[in-house]
Amino acid sequence: MAKPVTLRTLRRMAEEGCPFAALTCYDATTARWLERAGVPVLLVGDTAAEMILGLPGTIHAPLDFLLQLTAAVKRGAPNCLVMGDMPFLSYQVDEAEAIRNAGRFLVEGQADCVKLEVDGTFTGLVSQMNRAGIPVVAHIGSRPQQVKHDGGYRSAGRTAAEAKRLLEDARRLEEAGATMLLIEAVPREVSEVIVSRTSIPVIGCGAGPACHGQVVVTQDLAGLTDWQPGFARPLSDLGAATIALGQAWIKRVASGNLGDHPYKLAPGEPAIDAGETSTDQAVRSAGD
Repeated sequence: MAKPVTLRTLRRMAEEGCPFAALTCYDATTARWLERAGVPVLLVGDTAAEMILGLPGTIHAPLDFLLQLTAAVKRGAPNCLVMGDMPFLSYQVDEAEAIRNAGRFLVEGQADCVKLEVDGTFTGLVSQMNRAGIPVVAHIGSRPQQVKHDGGYRSAGRTAAEAKRLLEDARRLEEAGATMLLIEAVPREVSEVIVSRTSIPVIGCGAGPACHGQVVVTQDLAGLTDWQPGFARPLSDLGAATIALGQAWIKRVASGNLGDHPYKLAPGEPAIDAGETSTDQAVRSAGD
């Protein structure tokens, strides 16, 4: 990746009809390799609660934890556009607190933009963040942070009324200053209309091919999760490869075949008597 990817880069790609890839990322090492692969956008998602911490849902992601991960990803992939995901209750309680927390993502987390799970009722907050100079990606459609309210994960926009509401949300959020939209789990026909009626880049997450960009959880693509959504089928089998790696190391340790040991006594140092304790040796050396 020769030049840093910016929001301007993504706008240009959207205008030119060049689809762009995005993946979740939670650590500097993975970020470094994904940047080398040419992935332009990395999302430090609240899915880290599940993928990294082993918690049962995204609402459990701690704010300070995500800030640290976001900064780590940016250090690992300085030329990627890094999107910080604002976790549950970091922006819903109070606008001043929301702006302060979003600012922390830009300053402490070194993020290029922040993502908020919102609908049309959040236009005031998006407008205030825009006024403060904080680029906002408005996440609409299925919103995992609403899982308790909705009684579980669900797709969105499957009825004419829901689709119309999503289109209105997209329009209002763009007018409020959102720099991008992220649409999750909606019929392709709905995302097609949203893309056609908005003028900012649209990233899809299970929203069909009309979106300018596509994002999925990296662990799903890598075959590291026990279940993957239909739009993120594995492209690799790192789960099986990791099992094989662990088993190979177990065998190597059991056999004692660890290869040549890289550390030697310094030149001129006396050999250690196997029957002599370290204390005995120290006393002897002191006497010498």
